[in-house]
Formats: sequence, structure tokens, C-alpha cells
Amino acid sequence: MVETGQVIAFSAMAAVIILIPGPSVLFVIGRALAHGRRTALAGVAGNALGLLAVSAAVALGVGSVVARSAAVFTALKLAGAAYLIYLGVQAIVQAVRQRRGLPGAAADADPAPGGVRSVWQGFAVGVTNPKTIVFFAAVLPQFARPENGHVPLQMMTFGLITAVIALVGDGLWGLAAGTARDWFARSPRRLAAVGGTGGLMLIGLGLTVAATGRKD
Repeated sequence: MVETGQVIAFSAMAAVIILIPGPSVLFVIGRALAHGRRTALAGVAGNALGLLAVSAAVALGVGSVVARSAAVFTALKLAGAAYLIYLGVQAIVQAVRQRRGLPGAAADADPAPGGVRSVWQGFAVGVTNPKTIVFFAAVLPQFARPENGHVPLQMMTFGLITAVIALVGDGLWGLAAGTARDWFARSPRRLAAVGGTGGLMLIGLGLTVAATGRKD
């Protein structure tokens, strides 16, 4: 099984990678600015579940297929990018309606901020991030020790560690961004502006995901 030395070494590396602002952090901040802390934290939980699903897929061999196949990698990348852009457009539309004070603005917001829908959105973003799959496919086998047996279980354990670190790190980003949004909420115009900014961040992230990656 997994030894203490393996856990410490992997945790240190995963923490550095996760805590540095990247796609997941930008996603969380964008959701917090657009919809508030509850929605952002629910998205964080969903993203962590997505990481667990990806680590399980890698442990069972799916990750190696994605790592070797440019077609599969590209399809997954574009699906994730399109979903991020969709969420960004939704946030901007809501912000515009808030700014204009339309009666239906509140009804058009997420029906249950911080609920099942937000968790699912975070999960969809996490599980369709091809960089996460390739990262796990490249890194997890390096820390698994065949002589200890149960290699897939070892790899899934490392995936669980990654998900927990992401849950804490991304959660802190979500809380910070949500707190800033609460300050802006004192003015409807400022709140609409920050919500629109969150939407633009999600769209920009989606375009970045679509434009980067392997070219083979």
C-alpha cells in the first residue's frame, strides 16, 4: 500500500501545482464573482469530485488512452472549453439584467446557488479538463510502487489526496472572491459589473483552454 514517504512527496508536489492560480482557480473566482460564495464552494466540491473521477479513470487505464490520442484529447478539451464559455455567457446575461433592473433578473439566476446544479457544473469542468487527465496519467504512475501491490488503488489514493488539497485551496480562493463580491453588492451597478467580470473570466478561460494544448 501507500507509504508515508510517498504521501509526503506527492502531497508537496500536488500542493504547489494546485495552489498556483490556474484554470480551476479562475473557474472558482469567476463563479464567486458572478454568483457568490455558495455557488463557488459548491463548484469547488464538484471539481474535487471530478478530480476523483479522473484519477479513477487514469488508474483503470483511460488516462493513457487520452495521453496517446490527439483526437480524444482535442475532443475532451473542446467540450470543456465550450462549457466554460456557456457558463460565462450565462453570467454576463444575468449581470446585464441586474444592471438594467429587469423584473425577471432574480428568477434567471441559478435556481439553487450552492446546490446540486452548481456541484454538477463544477464536476463537468473538472472531469472534462484534459490537462488534469494528462497530468494524472504522467505523474501518478511515478509515485506508485509495484512492489507494494494494488497499483490502481495506490494511484486512486494519490487522486484522493489531490482532490482534498484542491478542495481546501480552491475553497479559500472562492471564499476570498465571494467576500469581495459581498462588498460590491452594496451597489447594484457594482454587483452587475463584478458579475460580468466573472463571466468574462470564464469565457476567457474557455478560449484559453480551446487554444492551448497539444497540436499533434
